[in-house]
Formats: sequence, structure tokens, C-alpha cells
Amino acid sequence: MTVHLTSHGPVRVVTIDRPEVRNAVDAQTAASLLEAVSVVESDDEALVGVLTGTGDTFCSGWDLRTIDATGADYDPKGEPALRISRLTPSKPFIAAIEGHAVAGGLELALWCDLRVVSETAVFGVFCRRWGVPLIDGGTVRLPRIVGHGRAIDMILTGRPVAATEALEWGLANRVVGAGQALGAAVALAEQIASFPQVCMRADRASAISQWGLPLEDALSGEAHGGVAPLTGEAVAGAARFVAGAGRGGSFERPGTS
Repeated sequence: MTVHLTSHGPVRVVTIDRPEVRNAVDAQTAASLLEAVSVVESDDEALVGVLTGTGDTFCSGWDLRTIDATGADYDPKGEPALRISRLTPSKPFIAAIEGHAVAGGLELALWCDLRVVSETAVFGVFCRRWGVPLIDGGTVRLPRIVGHGRAIDMILTGRPVAATEALEWGLANRVVGAGQALGAAVALAEQIASFPQVCMRADRASAISQWGLPLEDALSGEAHGGVAPLTGEAVAGAARFVAGAGRGGSFERPGTS
């Protein structure tokens, strides 16, 4: 197995396990990633996913040894190479990054909602030097996350971006010590899992879907997405607040003690 799925309460950790090739992805691994993400999506007990790589590398991209000599096996209308790259799951995913997240590995990191990175983390379009294009969301998600100017710098030069710079750009959301990325990502996932889920997912869905929509349509989508939480979780949440819950900034998920 090149992809493992493990449970940590409401959190599911998806791990790429190909350390001999720095967790590079081949077709079988891509299919296994899709299967694992689909399991997380269909599991009612799973609330947040974490994507990581085994050892000291997140993912070095596509395994170039498996590329067809002519490139003829690529169909832009077919399944994407990384399989999950055109999916938008209903549940948030967090990337836990140690070491390199480059080329297709960068694209997997960008696919996630948040990136918790070790101080050893390095991002980059390293495929620039080999003439391999970004075809799994890199040219779309990177500018949306860091802005066009910074994205085009990475895309044109292929230069490495270390953890400190990535944090300044918003490419990294949290920076932790070496070897601590997975633990910190799971802790963050558990925090997100503790919130009322209908409301959180509605807000997340609106933030994602508004890209490319006219302002009026985006605002309408946000308003319609608020119906379900306002008629359910918000009523219960307001009642808890009025009863004294949450004073001083504390929060407990309903049903916990």
C-alpha cells in the first residue's frame, strides 16, 4: 500500500508512503489517494482530513519515471493525473508538510484548505527545470492563495520558497518545529472538528464557490447557504450563549462535558 488512512477521533489522516522516491506519486498512488479521500468524504464520523507524506518529505511531485515517452497518454478531458485535484470535498483538508512540497506535491498542498508546515518545508515549481507543466491546479490555486505577482514568480523561476517566506505570503498557515507538522495539523483539525459542522461547511462552501461569480451572485449564494445553519445550529448555539456558555471566550462542542 502506498497510501494509508488512519483515524484520530473525528480526524482522518491520509499518508502518502513512498519514501524511496520522496513520496512521488504514480498512477497507482493517485488512484489510492482518490480512494482514501472518497472514504473520508463518505464517512459520517470523519469531519476533517489531513494529508501528509511519510518521513521527511511531503511529496516531490509526479514520479517522472512513469511518464509516457511521447506524452500521448495524457487526456485533458479525462481524469487529472493526481485524480483528486479537480475535486472539492465537502469537508476541509489540512496539509501537514515536512520537507519538500514541490511540483505536483505543491499542487496537492494547494488542494488542501490549510497548510501546517515544518520549519524544514520547501515549496516550489521544481518541474520547471524538466519542462513538465502544472496540470493539477497549480496555476489556478497558487495565484488565488498568494496573489498573481508572487505566484508568477514561483511559476516562472521554479525557485524554492522556504517556510518563513511561505508564511509571510499566506502559502503556509502555521509554521512549527521540525517533525511537528503532523501533530500540529491533527490538533488544528480537531479544533475545526469541534465547531458546529453545518455552519462551518456552509461558510467554507461559500468562500470556495464565490470565485468567478459576479458579486451579486456570490452574495446570493452566501445567503442561501446560511438557511440550514440559521434554522438549526444557530438556534441551538444562541440558546447556549444566552444560558451562559462561551463566556470569556471558552467553547465546548455540543454533547461534550
